[in-house]
Amino acid sequence: MLGAIGLDETQESVYRALVAVGAAEVSDLAHRLTLPESETERALRRLERQGLAARSSARTGRWVAAPPGVALSALLTRQRHELDRAELAAALLATEYRADAAEPAVHDLVEVVTGASAVAHRFHQVRLGATHEVCALVAGGPIAAAGLDGGSEDAASNPGVRHRLVAERQVLALPDTVAELSAALGRDEQVRTVERVPSELVVADRALAMVPLTGRDAEPAALVVHASGLLASLMGLFDAVWRDAVPLRLGAGGRGVVESVPGPDATDLEILSLLLAGMTDASAAKQLDLGLRTVQRRVKGLMELTGVTTRLQLGWHAYERGWVAR
Repeated sequence: MLGAIGLDETQESVYRALVAVGAAEVSDLAHRLTLPESETERALRRLERQGLAARSSARTGRWVAAPPGVALSALLTRQRHELDRAELAAALLATEYRADAAEPAVHDLVEVVTGASAVAHRFHQVRLGATHEVCALVAGGPIAAAGLDGGSEDAASNPGVRHRLVAERQVLALPDTVAELSAALGRDEQVRTVERVPSELVVADRALAMVPLTGRDAEPAALVVHASGLLASLMGLFDAVWRDAVPLRLGAGGRGVVESVPGPDATDLEILSLLLAGMTDASAAKQLDLGLRTVQRRVKGLMELTGVTTRLQLGWHAYERGWVAR
């Protein structure tokens, strides 16, 4: 937890132990932490340079911990100053870059990223760098997988950023996907589904996009597109897919969707949403951990509630009543 102020795991362990005992010799700390004495002593010297530990003046060979409230506050303040300076430097560099590249060359508008690690790292840079909106088309590939997991972490790092995601229908059948999408809906993200997406795609702030270049069996590679006519076309592609997609409605974080009575409960709406996305009764039952007969019984109940005799009519009535709203 203290890595943010420059302490490694060993140094943090030594400091915590020293705080707990108040004062101790190197051999005592080493025994307590099951560490070599040489490594323990190096950690103590590092803590001494950081102002977190000092040699006891009362007894030779003993070390004492600096008060955490004072010592750690000083380190945190220094770290904040360094971050402020780094942020200022980044802003100055960005201004200089924009001045020198007001009309960037064509080859600067796109970049190719290769390798699984590099693609994943660049993807998270694109998402975490967004300040207004992140849009994604998900088809189950490397980029799409990253679009589903880590969502809560991104949401915490980017408060106020709007997320819109369109998932291919087959993605709903992947393990834990419904739970992940349910959690996304619980974070007020918007999720829709279609039969197929034309391509996997991630767009941040309508200013930076990322699309895969290779198939799933090849070495991962992606194209990063900066502000340009190509980026505008990619954003237009997303908007077109989004307009034709079906909204997904699931319970999230234990919260159901409140409806007037009589009306469908949260489980009914989850079943209806999955069926409208194209899933069979059996697939919906498996994803929601329900029995097949339970799903069929609930669908029959919805048909009776709306006074219809076919599932096609049920879908139309569900749309008209706002159970699945555009």
